[in-house]
Amino acid sequence: MLLLLTEYLSKHFTFFTVFNYLSLRAILGVLTALFISLLIGQRVICLLQRLQIGQAVRDDGPQSHLSKAGTPTMGGALIIFSIAVSTLLWGDLTNEYVWVTLLTTLAFGAVGWVDDYRKVVEKNPRGLPAKWKYFWQSVFGLGAALYLFYTASTPAETELIVPLFKEVAIPLGVFFVVLTYFVIVGTSNAVNLTDGLDGLAILPTVLVGGALGLFAYLTGNVKFAEYLLIPYVHGTGELIVFCSALVGAGLGFLWFNTYPAQIFMGDVGALALGAALGVIAVIVRQELVLFIMGGVFVMETVSVILQVASYKLTKRRIFRMAPIHHHFELKGWAEPKVIVRFWIITVCLVLIGLATLKVR
Repeated sequence: MLLLLTEYLSKHFTFFTVFNYLSLRAILGVLTALFISLLIGQRVICLLQRLQIGQAVRDDGPQSHLSKAGTPTMGGALIIFSIAVSTLLWGDLTNEYVWVTLLTTLAFGAVGWVDDYRKVVEKNPRGLPAKWKYFWQSVFGLGAALYLFYTASTPAETELIVPLFKEVAIPLGVFFVVLTYFVIVGTSNAVNLTDGLDGLAILPTVLVGGALGLFAYLTGNVKFAEYLLIPYVHGTGELIVFCSALVGAGLGFLWFNTYPAQIFMGDVGALALGAALGVIAVIVRQELVLFIMGGVFVMETVSVILQVASYKLTKRRIFRMAPIHHHFELKGWAEPKVIVRFWIITVCLVLIGLATLKVR
């Protein structure tokens, strides 16, 4: 939006040409989303408290969590709002990838909002039934996958890039749709499973989102892509503005979500942010690197799968409680210790993911 204005003004005042640089708009995207989050965050918390939109806590979990009952939830709406405003202000609104990512984020956020609303407002413990939640996630995930498949203009846009190898690119054909669907829906649910402790999910999301922003910038630059031996996909560089907005909004939310949390993001935030990471990874052709950088999300998801499978097959549990962050709590780790250690793991995994750019 502001890009169009600055392009017009640059015809009369050369100073405004500086806004054509992605690097500047990325910085402004971070600062704008962060400012919005900090500006209205406390107001959102007060509003949710007045509406009595508070978190319900499981009574079979760590006893330390019982004090969290009633903490305002659905704060993910604040994150989505900050991302959307910042992206619309500083992004190139003629770029299809910006719209695919933004609309996918909003769609998954809407699914999470309905689930949260039913749980905390209508006091329905089931929320949105699992089959309907998965159905709508599938609809939106498949919609994004089909759009990206049918609008792909080069083979590189639908090939699976294998990290660490210079020339290994597997043509996927129609299986690109299947892979994209599972990446988007899977990442969405993985982030949701991770969102169980104060700040546990949001900082890894910020770190992975920031790294994917760098991948987007490099993938959209023909010289950098050629030098780093990664596929060049025209237009993906603009996604760094969205990723920057995600980083700013996430950090602003963490200001209020850090231990002890004043607000939780709820499904509206977790499902949306996970879907955003998934669709960006697909667009920049780094699905496998997302699997590495988002290792904490993968670990949380696998722990749930193993726990359920073990109990159904043997009637025995592998972990004291799943997802795995609760297992460590029940082993005696203080909540802040679990959170910070998972953050440290994510920092290491993101650095490994970024290292794949050079180790080929």
